[in-house]
Amino acid sequence: MEKKNSRWSTIGFWLIIAFFYLPILYVIFFSFNRSKSLTNFTGFSLRWYERMFSSRPILEAVGVTFACAVIATAVSTVAGTITAIGLSKSKKVLREAIQQVNNLPMLNPDIVTAIGFMLFFTSLRIQTGFITMVLAHIAFCIPYVILSVMPRLRAMDPNMAEAALDLGCTPMQAIRKVIIPQIKPGIVSGALVAFTMSFDDFVISLFTTGPGVSNISMYVYANVKRVNPTINALSTVVIVILTAVLIAVNVIPARRAKKKEMEHGKVAAVHD
Repeated sequence: MEKKNSRWSTIGFWLIIAFFYLPILYVIFFSFNRSKSLTNFTGFSLRWYERMFSSRPILEAVGVTFACAVIATAVSTVAGTITAIGLSKSKKVLREAIQQVNNLPMLNPDIVTAIGFMLFFTSLRIQTGFITMVLAHIAFCIPYVILSVMPRLRAMDPNMAEAALDLGCTPMQAIRKVIIPQIKPGIVSGALVAFTMSFDDFVISLFTTGPGVSNISMYVYANVKRVNPTINALSTVVIVILTAVLIAVNVIPARRAKKKEMEHGKVAAVHD
C-alpha cells in the first residue's frame, strides 16, 4: 500500500513539474525556429534573436523594465529592512498592527492597487510616467521585503545587538556589523522577491505609467494577439538571465559556506 501511494505521489510530482516547465521549454524551443510557425519546427535559426536585438521598441522596454526593477529593488530592500529592524524593537501591539497593515498590499488584487495608485497620482495632478511607475513598484515591493526579513529577526538572539552596544558600538555600527550579517539570507530573499515582482508586474505598471513608457510585460501584451516570434526570443533571454541570477545567488553562498567549513576542518585537524 505504501509503495502504491509513493508511486502515485511520484507521478503527481512529475505531472506538476511538466505542467509548470513544459510551456517554458516550448517557448525556448520555438524561439530558434526558422519560420514564424509556433507549431511546426522548420529548422534551427537565430533570426528572431537578431531581430530582437535590432528592435528599438524591445530594447527600450527591456531597459525600462531592468531600470525600474533595479531601482525598486534597491530602495524597497533598504526601506523594508530598516522597517523590519525597527518593528522588531517596537512594542507588541504596535508591531502586530503594522504587520497587519503590511499584509494588505499583498492581499489586495493587483487591479485594486493599480486603480488606487492611478487615482492617487491623478488627484495630486502628477504626470504619470517612469517615475510614478517606479514609486508604485517601490510601494508594493516593500511589504515583501519586510515579510522576508521579519522571520530572520525573530530567530536572531536579541542579546547580540545589546552586547554590541555595551561593547562600544554605535546603533548604526550594531546594525551594520551585528544585525545585518545575521539576517542577510532574509534580506537577499526579500530583494529577489522584490526584483521578481517588479520585473513581472503588468497591471500596476499599466495604470501608473504614461505614454511612451512601457516595460516588457506591456510590450508583450501589446503584441500577443499577432504571431511575433521575437517575443519567444525575448522570453528566452529573460528566462536565461533570471535563471543565472538565481543560480548565482544560491550557489555562490553555498560554495563559500562549504569552503569555510573545509578551512575550519583543516584548522581543527592541525590543532589536534
